Amino acid sequence: MTRIPLRRYTGRVLPIDSDGRVLLLNGFDPALPDAPFWFTVGGAAEDGESLLDAAVRELYEEAGIRMAGERFTGPLGTSTIEFCWADYAITQDQTFFAVRVDSGTVSFDRMEAIEKETTLGHRWWSVAELEATDEVVFPHDLPALMRSIRWDAARG
Repeated sequence: MTRIPLRRYTGRVLPIDSDGRVLLLNGFDPALPDAPFWFTVGGAAEDGESLLDAAVRELYEEAGIRMAGERFTGPLGTSTIEFCWADYAITQDQTFFAVRVDSGTVSFDRMEAIEKETTLGHRWWSVAELEATDEVVFPHDLPALMRSIRWDAARG
């Protein structure tokens, strides 16, 4: 199968609650519906949008959590990954940010249709749970990334 190449520059978010748990989404590649995985909130920057602005927007669109950009910490790290999703062969540069949030209601109401169709749910994960799970979690180094967070007192 020939896939469509796609290059993306993404702002990823680690929403962290007061118990130090990160919000992850559970979903699947439409080409592999029987292989679900956990992943961070985030997505591609739109024209003229910074990676932080993309992270802020995606947190609202994918989880229904509205937070101002000045509350975010980071960037925590960047990486380039390659993966396939649906008909695409994606090369993704991803930059991670963190933000303290309440672990209240998460809403998928603002997701795009394809996101709603391929998102199964969400869960708040501790570092210990991430290290102990046999489930597939992206990025693979998420526990280390979470440990790297240094909160600015002004941001919470």
